[in-house]
Amino acid sequence: MEAGTSQPHSPTAIRTDLAAIFVSLELSRSTWPITSLSPGNGEKMSKHSVVGGDVTALLGRFTQLQEKVRSRTGNQVPIVSIQEAGLDGFWIDRVLKANGIERYVVDPASIATSRRRRRAKTDKLDGEALVRALLAFKRGEPRVCAMVNAPSPEEEDRRRLCRERKVLIAERVKHVNRIKGLLFGQGISGYEPLRKNRRKQLDELHTGDGRPLPTHLKTQISRELDRLELLLEQITAVENERDTLLAAQKNSVAATLIPTGAMLCEVKGVGLEFAAVLWTEGLFRHFDNRRQVAAYAGLAPTPWQSGTIDHEQGVSKAGNPRLRTTMIQLSWLWLRHQPQSALSQWFTARVQSSGGRAKKSAIVALARKLLVALWKYVIAGVVIEGAVLKTA
Repeated sequence: MEAGTSQPHSPTAIRTDLAAIFVSLELSRSTWPITSLSPGNGEKMSKHSVVGGDVTALLGRFTQLQEKVRSRTGNQVPIVSIQEAGLDGFWIDRVLKANGIERYVVDPASIATSRRRRRAKTDKLDGEALVRALLAFKRGEPRVCAMVNAPSPEEEDRRRLCRERKVLIAERVKHVNRIKGLLFGQGISGYEPLRKNRRKQLDELHTGDGRPLPTHLKTQISRELDRLELLLEQITAVENERDTLLAAQKNSVAATLIPTGAMLCEVKGVGLEFAAVLWTEGLFRHFDNRRQVAAYAGLAPTPWQSGTIDHEQGVSKAGNPRLRTTMIQLSWLWLRHQPQSALSQWFTARVQSSGGRAKKSAIVALARKLLVALWKYVIAGVVIEGAVLKTA
């Protein structure tokens, strides 16, 4: 008698009992590759592409996918899309939202990849990886990837003020250093291009060997001063817009209902620029707990634990670099302007206990604590222990 053996049903690599069409978008300037996994199509992922920036063709492709699923299964299913955060910004996310599509924007650095020295990378492989990450995220698997909360158009536009000012300041430094370098090559030092009498001083300068400034050198420096003066005007204009925005918040009735930069300005040691950066870069967002606040700024610790090895690698630096840099600078100023606060006293005791050798690591820890304390202040009105307010 022929013996029969029952083979157990082998689990599939990809879940096929889907209730939606899962789509990944690989965005580039030329083409948008589309990878999709649809109900009734087994484990096979479909791959198509549209011209980069052609939203009409993209939405048309989504409609075709839904029609194919309806012809196979008789059901009308929604579309769930995923894309990486990158150069394209969030306008595509807003277009999909306006068309009723469930969409997600993922931090590309949070998706696990092969650790081989030379791994294959193509748009096809990346699209499939995004679909698998989306499936795992929808199943509720923890820490499979980090989704980005897309800011509103108003929030995105508001933070341009502080970012533009930072770019202008960097350009100002370059022009000042270039002028000083040109003069130093002639034996001249002590000239300050940022002073109001910079033109008059330029006319009075003489080289180290007593000669007047060469004609072409003086003309070049004059043109540098023209560009520098334009930058100074633009910096002033940006700062005026920033101050107007903070003043409007302070006078607004709704300002007491949401985290605002106006509240931060009330704390001694926090100026207009610091308040604007903290508000526009981080504290306008919703956080569930203090760990999320520290992680968003890249100030969360990064442990390394394996067997008998257990040490800290420092902060992750995986968050907003502008917010992190501002908090480090603000921490040094906090020690000067708020010496009687509990945070300053904690820093002093921490440094003294190590003999003064841990100032840099302690200031980073202070930045993390200070950011969490300011977050509690703007959302719940909890004043930092021992801190002095400007209105007091």
